Amino acid sequence: MSHGDDDLSWEPAPGHGPEVLYAVDGPLGRVRLNRPRAINALDRPSIDSLHQQLAAWAADDRVAAVVLDGAGERGLCAGGDVRALRESVLGGRPEEAVDYWRAEYAVNALVASYPKPYVAWMDGIVMGGGVGVSAHGSLRLVTERTRLAMPEVIIGFFPDVGGLHPLAQAPGETGTHVALTGEPVGGADAVLLGLADVVVPADAQDRVLELLRDRPDAGAAEVAEAAGRPGDGPPWLAAHRSWIDRCYAGDDAAVILQRLSEDPDPAAQEAGRTVATRSPFSVAVTLEALRRAATMTLEEVLAQDLRLGATFATHPDFAEGVRAQLVDKDRTPRWTHGSVADVPRQEVLAAFDG
Repeated sequence: MSHGDDDLSWEPAPGHGPEVLYAVDGPLGRVRLNRPRAINALDRPSIDSLHQQLAAWAADDRVAAVVLDGAGERGLCAGGDVRALRESVLGGRPEEAVDYWRAEYAVNALVASYPKPYVAWMDGIVMGGGVGVSAHGSLRLVTERTRLAMPEVIIGFFPDVGGLHPLAQAPGETGTHVALTGEPVGGADAVLLGLADVVVPADAQDRVLELLRDRPDAGAAEVAEAAGRPGDGPPWLAAHRSWIDRCYAGDDAAVILQRLSEDPDPAAQEAGRTVATRSPFSVAVTLEALRRAATMTLEEVLAQDLRLGATFATHPDFAEGVRAQLVDKDRTPRWTHGSVADVPRQEVLAAFDG
């Protein structure tokens, strides 16, 4: 969070609560996700507030660019409020979860098609739904503190919010590794994956804002020059491309898992152990969805996400995965299938008919 914001008037969107706050900062429309105790997780009121205010600013000549950040020190956004979605599902109201995703994906599409510069300050934790409101923007800034992930396979879900679109275009099989393990990556890797544009120092937000007030349409190179270079190391994914590209090739999740476990590289074996703990149904469907996303537009991927969401809302692995990870926190989910090899191909294909 920037420290020069004390003199701004931060207010909720008209008719909405304080889950998201907004301020006009010269030519900038400032957006601050404001649930710091939940690492700014996006509940339904947050989604509705964002859609209303972003749409209003898109048509407001006083606002030349939008800048998104998150309240608190921990990060931009930990993702969607999946505990609330689980409650809906367990209460026999899966349509509430699907309605949430429909509203969320509409915001993701709005960000992607925004008619003005949309700048995302992706410091700290940026996961799941947090990627959806940032990585589709026109200028995505990560820092040496960024921990970006699409961790949905951990909770019996799949990487949604249009995230499979950039991951399918990422170099080699790097996007496949990130989607199937759910593991976080740093700022340099986020750039390599196409989810961010440039790494800037975490203490550079005030300098970046100063530049943007003067030049709302400043590009990544100008911002990097104004911000200075952080001490972020080289991308981990680039250093491991040889086994990543070799092991994750193809359309069969069971074969991929076998290759990882048998590869001589210890990092490959570790990835194999990680994927083996994820929901087998999630892993199998995620791989299929990722391969399909390679020939889709973002809008088509978001439509596919909504079909899959309807399937996952009523699949036992989603409620169980959220329970194990976020409710009871015992980290010992009991998945429907014993391994990815046990997931029938027909069950994977049926998921896309949601």
